[in-house]
Amino acid sequence: MPKRTLFIAEAGVNHNGSLSQALALVDVAADAGADVVKFQTFKATNLVTASARKADYQVSNTGEAGGQLEMLRRLELSPADHLALLQRCRERGIRFMSTAFDPQSLDFLATLDMPAIKIPSGDITHAPMALQAARLRRPLIVSTGMSTLADIEAMLGVLAFGLTCQSAPSGRRDFDAARCSPQGEAALREFVTLLHCTTQYPAPPEAVNLLAMDTMAQAFNLPVGYSDHTIGIEVSIAAVARGATVIEKHFTLDRALPGPDHAASLEPSELKQLVAAIRVVERALGSRTKAPAPAELDNRSVARRSIVAARPLSRGEVLTLDSLAFKRPGTGLPPLECWDLIGKPAARDYAEDDLILP
Repeated sequence: MPKRTLFIAEAGVNHNGSLSQALALVDVAADAGADVVKFQTFKATNLVTASARKADYQVSNTGEAGGQLEMLRRLELSPADHLALLQRCRERGIRFMSTAFDPQSLDFLATLDMPAIKIPSGDITHAPMALQAARLRRPLIVSTGMSTLADIEAMLGVLAFGLTCQSAPSGRRDFDAARCSPQGEAALREFVTLLHCTTQYPAPPEAVNLLAMDTMAQAFNLPVGYSDHTIGIEVSIAAVARGATVIEKHFTLDRALPGPDHAASLEPSELKQLVAAIRVVERALGSRTKAPAPAELDNRSVARRSIVAARPLSRGEVLTLDSLAFKRPGTGLPPLECWDLIGKPAARDYAEDDLILP
């Protein structure tokens, strides 16, 4: 059986800065059967400058222009909020996780019980923080939206160095050497999962390029998953069928709520439907062996055909193709053997539709 897909229900900043709303998101994710519910941890002033503009999708989804700083200030969660969310996750039987967007937030999250450290797409080039994350020696999930293979390769060099070396790096050469070393390759296989992603909210299906998952898996020999920003559930399901080991999907209490990510998020009933569909696909994937499933074996005799007499035949009559027919059930000789019978005498008298004996 294939390995269970880790499903991360991405709450992100869809709490709109409200702890009660964040707690409700934990409950929705747990009710849906998600493995993990994930938030975002940052201090706005450590993440953006006052001049950082909103992305076009953020302007469209929030209905207001302006900069990122004020928007992000409204979406911060305090350390106490995180502890409350972690406690609710424990009560509901779902793992807590959050993405750090600045070094101080990463230090704080390192003190919490999380299944992995997430490196977001926007930080694929943030080598200092990636080095900090790698040195925690926790499972690492690296999202690759907006990235080329060269971007990913460079990030993997930083992570390989951080996982295997405690000294200070002198530059790119150290990272490249670590990535290509046997120790670095082994560390990457042990700790790193890559997520294919399209950084647009929502992402149109024609921008997804899901086959790039295969390219990433072949290029880096690492587990690959998918961070889904499309509307609906179909693309996530397709990603699991292509071998995604992790699925991350945004969800919200209500798509009509104000905020940058609600429009590209699933509502509670859709989230539950997606998790259920993924579990069905996992069971359906099975193994690479092509053989009858146990449930099929009894049906072979019902669905397949046997060689039968096309008309009454007398013992000793020479069999021809016209004297034979091919009908269910498949309890006799298979049609493939008809040519071995042609030109031979009938072994006995046959009524029409009798099974022909060898």
